[in-house]
Amino acid sequence: MSDAAAQRRARQTVINLALSLLATLGLVLAIVLMVPRDDTSKIQHVDYVAIARDAAKSSNFKIIAPDLPRGWWSNSASWAAKPADTVPAFTAGFVGPKNEYIGMIQGFGGNPTWLALKLQGDELTGAIPAKDSGHWDVYTSIEKHDPVKDWDYVRVLTIKPNEYVILFGNASTKDFDLLASSIESKEAQIVN
Repeated sequence: MSDAAAQRRARQTVINLALSLLATLGLVLAIVLMVPRDDTSKIQHVDYVAIARDAAKSSNFKIIAPDLPRGWWSNSASWAAKPADTVPAFTAGFVGPKNEYIGMIQGFGGNPTWLALKLQGDELTGAIPAKDSGHWDVYTSIEKHDPVKDWDYVRVLTIKPNEYVILFGNASTKDFDLLASSIESKEAQIVN
């Protein structure tokens, strides 16, 4: 055998390897482009108003179901009549157009100890007046997190001595202002 034939076979092997690699990459690219992908959110929107209405009927409490700012929706809502901490509560989660989040807990029959347990790691840093009377206590986390965690900024409204509304999340204070204002309105209260 001549050296020329051996060199030709060696070159042909490299060429065949390169062609098969290109064919494989082309096939992978074609499969990726042909397979449909659903980019929509898998989290279902929840009718928190209906859940609040059912909770008000079953509990005889005035449950708050605030009007949400434009572009916001609820990703969760529930009523716990007999939770482990013994404080019946309506909870809801709200998601904004840029994936910001505000959670809400409305507790009935709570006390300062219950509230302190909810606010572990947060300290009172201010107050914001409410519309009719009272104020929202503002709590911030002692420990700073980057990115911000849901309990790093909290607002608490004491409706009665044993009834609280807690807002927490990673949204802007402007978004908290909008939701707090809606909570303060009488239209947000659902009576059974």
